[in-house]
Amino acid sequence: MNSLGIKKSKKETKVIVAMSGGVDSSVVAALMKKEGYNVTGITLKLYDDAKKTDTGRQCCAGQDILDAKRVSEKIGINHKILFYQKKFKTEVIDSFIDSYVAGETPIPCVQCNQTVKFRDLFKYSKDLKADALVTGHYVTRVQENGHANLYRAKDEKRDQSYFLFNTTQEQLDFLRFPLGEIDKSETRTIAENLDLNVAKKPDSQDICFVPNGDYSSVIKRLRPESFKSGKILDLKGNQIGDHEGIINYTIGQRKGIKIANNKPLYVIKIDAEKNNIFVGEKENLEIEEIELRKLNILGTANEFKDFINIKVRSTGKLLKAKIDLSKDSANVKIFDKETGISPGQACVFYSKDRVGDKVLGGGWIDRTINKNLST
Repeated sequence: MNSLGIKKSKKETKVIVAMSGGVDSSVVAALMKKEGYNVTGITLKLYDDAKKTDTGRQCCAGQDILDAKRVSEKIGINHKILFYQKKFKTEVIDSFIDSYVAGETPIPCVQCNQTVKFRDLFKYSKDLKADALVTGHYVTRVQENGHANLYRAKDEKRDQSYFLFNTTQEQLDFLRFPLGEIDKSETRTIAENLDLNVAKKPDSQDICFVPNGDYSSVIKRLRPESFKSGKILDLKGNQIGDHEGIINYTIGQRKGIKIANNKPLYVIKIDAEKNNIFVGEKENLEIEEIELRKLNILGTANEFKDFINIKVRSTGKLLKAKIDLSKDSANVKIFDKETGISPGQACVFYSKDRVGDKVLGGGWIDRTINKNLST
């Protein structure tokens, strides 16, 4: 059994490394090569060179592909590029826009992992007769009795388990995450020691196809008909202002409402069907219960019998909750105070065991319930 848990010699073990051109995936590729595995690096091209974002920066194209290629040459591995522009446009960008237009707060990084990365790249790796697909995600994978479990990373500030809740068991058994047990500072040190050209490359801070953080500009360019003016209402249904399109707002937003009030006003609800925005004070944002759709369950039925923890945003804290599961939906009662939860976000399930915080799966938030109104 080698270090990846595969019953082959390292030299005979064929490993595919998903290389984004960043420091994390580059270090993973270098570590796999250094250990003696048969490594091929694959970079996904998700944008056409001629089709630039509003800032001129491109995702998984241009400089990122060049950086991945240079790292591959440096460490002496084969490097391939997969042209997934159409897949990414259809399954990630269009889905993102559809969700925003529906008054939700989408998470395209989950969609990207679920589709072009772990579904399509997984299939491609299998077609190449690879033994494992290795990525630079900060999550911990523990295999027991031939069954892989997913846990939060050691470096909780970098933990990416929230974005991987939709990973299937079949994919998880095939995937490996070498960075789960180290800190990001250690990753950069390894890159510097190996003299990789990406050692000091900054981390991406925004959604890849919205590098300036201006979601509405992307939607306006691709779906201009989505900008329709409407009413801003208080929680009693009284009109107190006007808006220039619901896609300019997300649940919990404070800036941009432009309505005078004794206390700051926040977006409490977005009614996409009637094109209305509801606003209220901060205490009106507290959510007690949520309903989920499109579940992906990795845990057992016994693990949901008692209270578990959930996360409703990637940077959020773990919240105590009780889950009532049905076939493809769930009702979640939250016992810790939390505000600003929005439909379209993910709710990820965790349980604590001797290893750490184990991912039990999760689902997409379809509806939220608070003391003032339902959304």
